[in-house]
Amino acid sequence: MMRRILAVLAVWSICVIISLAWGFRLEWPDFVHDDYGIPLRWATHTLSTFAGPADAWSIDITALIIDLIFWQIILAAVVVAVFKLRRQPEKQG
Repeated sequence: MMRRILAVLAVWSICVIISLAWGFRLEWPDFVHDDYGIPLRWATHTLSTFAGPADAWSIDITALIIDLIFWQIILAAVVVAVFKLRRQPEKQG
């Protein structure tokens, strides 16, 4: 039982890190930037603007906190589901 929960936690931790760190590149003719965060965009790294190359970061801490809360709520639901599945009596017949 404990191994199953630890496995869920390990896989979920990897998924959370990927969801927060994965960058989506958006290229427009005069604006290139990478957005980070799933489901909310919590960071934008601007690479190019109309004026030329750029290296600017825009970070929204509130969106980051909401993302983390979102992933933790889903994790708690999965752990509760694992416990409930484990406690159900097996049907014979």
